[in-house]
Amino acid sequence: MTSTTVRSDRATPSEGPKALPPPKLRRRPWLSVAAAAAIALGAFGGTWVWAATTDTVEVLAARTTIPRGALITHDDLERVRITTDPALAPLPANALDDVVGKRAAYDILSGGLITAEAATDDPVPGEGKSVVGVALTPAQEPGVALRSGDLVRVVVAPAVGEEVPSGTPQFSEAEVVESHRGEDGTLVVSVMVPHAEATLLAARAASGNVALVLDSGVE
Repeated sequence: MTSTTVRSDRATPSEGPKALPPPKLRRRPWLSVAAAAAIALGAFGGTWVWAATTDTVEVLAARTTIPRGALITHDDLERVRITTDPALAPLPANALDDVVGKRAAYDILSGGLITAEAATDDPVPGEGKSVVGVALTPAQEPGVALRSGDLVRVVVAPAVGEEVPSGTPQFSEAEVVESHRGEDGTLVVSVMVPHAEATLLAARAASGNVALVLDSGVE
């Protein structure tokens, strides 16, 4: 009996797609190092900022330039924060009311720190002194700006049409307290002189026949 091979026409079902293995993660050690460094840097920066802000103090400073001898007002001062330094000794901000009403002991530039030595209770003029105002035209004033504390001479000048005296002209030695420019261009200078000379200087200044000579400027 002959054996018969049976051939099946039914196709073998195709196999589904093979599952891919999960991707292998590549480790990057430098990323971990960078992250750790960033965290450390941030912590250091925060510590530095905290230290910087907690190591500052609020002190008094000049908002505008205060000439020597001028009365100090609230508008002349401001509160600023600075980093503490043993070399500096500014007055604390809460000393504002103690400074206002006093006079500047020397020229205090705008932005300068206010120290205990910057303000004084000494009156202007002091005992035995008087302040006289002298009005000067541009031809009668020196060619440099006057400052409080400058030493000057108020010289008696000849009137218009008079001859220049042959001898040494009369004069008064004085110290500049303050000066300002009037609206008409005249320079008004307040000078301090001994009480006994104030009357004579005032009479000379009233005549308008005076000139001012700068002998010694403050540093």
